[in-house]
Amino acid sequence: MRPDGSQKWVDFVDTFWHVDCVAKVSQSAFVERYRKWCMRHGYNFSEQKAIEIHTDARQKFTLVPKSDTCKLLVKEAVSQLNAVSRTVETYRTEMDRLASQLPEYNTVMAMTGVGKSMGPQLMAEIGDLRCFAHQKSLVGFAGTDPIKDDSGDKISDSMPSSKRGSPYLRKTLFVIMTILLQLQPQDDPVYQFLNKKRSEGKKYYVYMTAGMTKFLRIYYGKVRDCLKEKGLWDNPASQEVNPD
Repeated sequence: MRPDGSQKWVDFVDTFWHVDCVAKVSQSAFVERYRKWCMRHGYNFSEQKAIEIHTDARQKFTLVPKSDTCKLLVKEAVSQLNAVSRTVETYRTEMDRLASQLPEYNTVMAMTGVGKSMGPQLMAEIGDLRCFAHQKSLVGFAGTDPIKDDSGDKISDSMPSSKRGSPYLRKTLFVIMTILLQLQPQDDPVYQFLNKKRSEGKKYYVYMTAGMTKFLRIYYGKVRDCLKEKGLWDNPASQEVNPD
């Protein structure tokens, strides 16, 4: 996605609005047209990608005829998508601008898995860290803390999370965990923890929730130290608990 919100696949559909725009020409002709399209729109060109698109198009069954009406509908949909994308990007930029005024901004943005979108959202959902006495308070607020799930002689292998806190914060953390799994940063402690739990055979939501808790503990420690360094940590109720 570009700074203005435009996306390659949307721009592609705007030009190649019907499968026959690709399938009805030879592979070499499409590759050359795709190359010129990428150059005109400022996108990276990949011949292999062009071949894959052409091959896939040749295998499709056309359900909607290639007509002026079809073209009009596709073009209108593209126009609306671009308008929505521009609006979203405007809000995202403003969120980042506001978040950059916070003292912990650089510390949070340096954490792996946190970018221009997730960083401001994460800081907004957590709010002022000085409102939390210690790490457990933040974990409880997110609702990722485990609850005992034993009954009678049954002993659960893994305890479910309480989910008593902010669902919006949990959703943000879940996205960050997904990003970490995609990036696979071998030197990141949260990813290492996720990978360890996964290798132990833990269920998907179990190791994702455990990773979210680990991330929050590290977040608390890093932001607390940042605020202390800047002389802004005035929370006498806080307890010194190192992230584990």
